[in-house]
Amino acid sequence: MDRPWEADPETGFTRRLGKSALELGATSTGPECPDIWELENGDIAVIGRDLTDSLGTRLPDGVSISPDERLVVIPRRMLIAAKADIPDV
Repeated sequence: MDRPWEADPETGFTRRLGKSALELGATSTGPECPDIWELENGDIAVIGRDLTDSLGTRLPDGVSISPDERLVVIPRRMLIAAKADIPDV
């Protein structure tokens, strides 16, 4: 069965959305994750902590994670900082 959307493994990174983890105080050791990036094809890449095993067992009704997907968590302040960079359309 074909999915309506597939991630493109050949696309590249275009720009960071919001601020880096270092700028937001989400890390103190360097430019490690978390991060949010717009890709060349318009998709979004999120780098964060993989909590699939713990939160994945408590998903709300109607939510599921495919075997090739992971549940990733980023700090709230990181998404808020990215809001200005995310287009409305």
